Amino acid sequence: MTWEPVIGLEIHVQLATSSKIFSGAPTTYGAPPNTQACAVDLGLPGVLPVVNGRAIELAILFGLAIEAEIAPYSVFARKNYFYPDLPKGYQISQYEMPIVGLGRFEIRLANGQRKFIRVRRAHLEEDAGKSVHDAYPGLSGIDLNRTGTPLLEVVSEPDLASAAEAVTFMRGMHALVKFLGVSDGNMQEGSFRCDANVSIRRRGTNILGTRTEIKNLNSFRFVERAINYEIERQTEVLETGGKITQETRLYDPDKDETRPMRSKEDAHDYRYFPDPDLLPIVITEADLVAARAALPELPAQKIARYLTEYALNQDDAEALISERGIAAYFETLVMESGDPRLAANWVTGEVFAAVNRARIEFSRVPVSARELAKLLVRIGDNTVSRSIAKQVFEAMWSEGGTADQIIADRGLKQVTDDGEISALINSVIAESPEQVAQFRAGKEKVFSYFVGQIMKKSKGKASPQQVNTLLLEKLNEQT
Repeated sequence: MTWEPVIGLEIHVQLATSSKIFSGAPTTYGAPPNTQACAVDLGLPGVLPVVNGRAIELAILFGLAIEAEIAPYSVFARKNYFYPDLPKGYQISQYEMPIVGLGRFEIRLANGQRKFIRVRRAHLEEDAGKSVHDAYPGLSGIDLNRTGTPLLEVVSEPDLASAAEAVTFMRGMHALVKFLGVSDGNMQEGSFRCDANVSIRRRGTNILGTRTEIKNLNSFRFVERAINYEIERQTEVLETGGKITQETRLYDPDKDETRPMRSKEDAHDYRYFPDPDLLPIVITEADLVAARAALPELPAQKIARYLTEYALNQDDAEALISERGIAAYFETLVMESGDPRLAANWVTGEVFAAVNRARIEFSRVPVSARELAKLLVRIGDNTVSRSIAKQVFEAMWSEGGTADQIIADRGLKQVTDDGEISALINSVIAESPEQVAQFRAGKEKVFSYFVGQIMKKSKGKASPQQVNTLLLEKLNEQT
């Protein structure tokens, strides 16, 4: 406990635009190598970049969502360095005057406490290309398709005190950008990734230690494992009298370790200067008014409303706002069925399970919220039991059709007639004298045996509530 970690993240968010940030070239993922980089992306002589207005709108939307300062005047700069996948020899980014300034983002810790993580800035920039090392034996290739892809780099203050907190913050940011439609957040395709800055210091001091930067982490699991490894490595170095070197490191998931990549540059190494080909971005008050009008109810606001208005628990509320489409589906389900608790149970239970089995995006769920609501109404009015409702849902998912059609066609209507249920109970009791004796001798756990046998005889259609009531009455009768 002598040392404590100090962690900050730089999260790279690919903005959901159909074209590059400074050209009209497409951003479609998976195209053949070097087919989506135009003359502007390559910086060929005589070309002039033009900023993509949609990228600016998305950056402002994100800034408002984290209660950040939106700069009325921001500037693009050239970040100069030489690397094979950077054809111009510089990257267009923002340095001293970013579009999004100081903000904050709330996370919920494992113990349930809340913590605000400060966001230092979020700036617009273009992505570089990609080095490909496994296409040709002994050679490296360069794919420039990503060159010029619009990014928003979100830089946190070093407010994160553990790998777990870092992952929680990153997950929260991932959910937010997807919810806002700022990015598709696809980590496998590189739309959402981060660099982690890690240092350790003596517990109780405010003096920061030397930091290392772990580059290009594209999964939550890798972020946690890489940070934990780096904390342990730095601790061992300092405990044995060594010094931490400021450097950039890569995480190797196969060996579960970080290794040096290059010495860590400082800002002056990049020789930033304002890009002479791009005008400053000027944001007016009218622009901010329009952006605020486009801002949806935010995830934190939805969670608070779900907890109070719908009496949901925290975990269910967070699951339901994990995507904007899920929240919309749930709210339609509540409106049509009138039962928030039942709606939440079905979305987080049966619907999520079916989505996972089918391995599809939630947007492709074949059962609409309005059709599912009709099934929930049939549970509420005792037309079907919950177990039978699951069968109906499976049929709706795989075959289509409405809940009422499937219930009628398959004879799934719940048995609610007391006489019919009593006959089933009498039959099971007559077949189970040993269990009857056990129950009357005080072994109450055997009650579930009778319920199971009755439901089996009714093919799951007997009303569970009536079965329980009538069965208890019958078993308590004196022989």
